[in-house]
Amino acid sequence: MPSRSPSRTARATSRHVPQLVASAAALFAEDGGRRDPSLDLSWPRREGFAYFADLVRREDSLCLLALPAAGSAIGHLIGRIRRADPLRPGTVVGVLESLRVDPAHRETGVATALTEEFFAWARESGAQQASVTAYSANESAIRFYRRSGFSPFEVTLQAPL
Repeated sequence: MPSRSPSRTARATSRHVPQLVASAAALFAEDGGRRDPSLDLSWPRREGFAYFADLVRREDSLCLLALPAAGSAIGHLIGRIRRADPLRPGTVVGVLESLRVDPAHRETGVATALTEEFFAWARESGAQQASVTAYSANESAIRFYRRSGFSPFEVTLQAPL
């Protein structure tokens, strides 16, 4: 197991967009690329710059990077606030949209630090609850999310046609 990672979390700005894109591309390849054959692995490099450039400017979005003392980001977290849901009026949800930590820095507290900062931001933004989705085959992510306080709520099933 690696030692505790000497990193800090920082809110991403426009100058960090290339690092967000790189981390998202790695997540797509590592997670979705192995678990979802229909996922467009080129999306982060093709569309990610505009997507993340917009998110870092929005009040209802949180873009965090885990930054080592020197070098490029070792992880990221993207959070959003979902306010409008006619089926659950008045419920504000903090949506953990994306989380990745470089494999060399896992089990060092980086994901926990990012997630705790997301929870604090979501509460400050008026959220009463938080949600996250994960591929059902990604057992390590599901274990992490459960340890972080998430519990099953909905299940999405698919069938080939």
